[in-house]
Amino acid sequence: MDKKKYYVSVQSRTIMERQDEAAYELVIEATPEEANQLRDIFSSMYHFDMETYFRMHYPGIPEHYDYDNDMYARDVKDIYQLLYKLGTGETREHIETMNVLD
Repeated sequence: MDKKKYYVSVQSRTIMERQDEAAYELVIEATPEEANQLRDIFSSMYHFDMETYFRMHYPGIPEHYDYDNDMYARDVKDIYQLLYKLGTGETREHIETMNVLD
């Protein structure tokens, strides 16, 4: 299947087909299936983000022992790995400067 450009905002968890739809940080070239894979990770990230929000109201649970926090961190790493894999040259260079990959 042919790849096309998508404009991605990790901050707002959006994947757009048109550059003028909203602000974005990164550009990728992906098949619709690959874009859906990224959407799935964004959805998981949102879920664990909400869970960590609720957890912060219980100060007795240290952050470093929190499953939801670990899963959120995993999703962030998975997102940037996939963005690096699908990214344009400029996107890859930017991700490399962020030091978020192993």
